[in-house]
Amino acid sequence: MFSHVTLGISDFGRALGFWRPVMAALGHAERFVDPAKPWAAWQPAAGGRPLFMIMQPFDGKAPAPGNGAMVAFAAPDRATVRAAHAAALAHGGTCDGPPGLRPQYHPDYYGAYLRDPDGNKLCLVCHLPEAVAG
Repeated sequence: MFSHVTLGISDFGRALGFWRPVMAALGHAERFVDPAKPWAAWQPAAGGRPLFMIMQPFDGKAPAPGNGAMVAFAAPDRATVRAAHAAALAHGGTCDGPPGLRPQYHPDYYGAYLRDPDGNKLCLVCHLPEAVAG
C-alpha cells in the first residue's frame, strides 16, 4: 500500500541519533544516510519497501508536525514495543503514552505513544495476543 513515509526534521544529527536506535530496536535496516542532502531511510530487514525516511523539508522552511498525524510502526511482539519505546526515550524522545494494552482499539492492541525530537507523533504497536507475541 505504501511506498514510503517521510517525516520532516530540523536537526539531522539529532534526528539520526534518535532514529537509528529506534529503527534498530524494531529490526529495520538502514537503507541510506546522506548528511549532504540531509536525509536517511530505513527498510524492512528483508529489504524492499516501504521505506521510512527523515529529511529536512525541501522548501527550506521549518518542519512542523501535523495535528492528528501519526506514524505507527508494527512490532512483532510486546517486548519489541517496550524496547523501541525505551530506545526512543533514551535518545531524545518524549513519552505520549507508555507501553500497555489499549483494549478500546481491540483486546490485543499493545501500544506505546511518543514524540520524536521534532515533535512528530509516533506509535509502536503489536496486534498479537501475548501468548503469540511474547
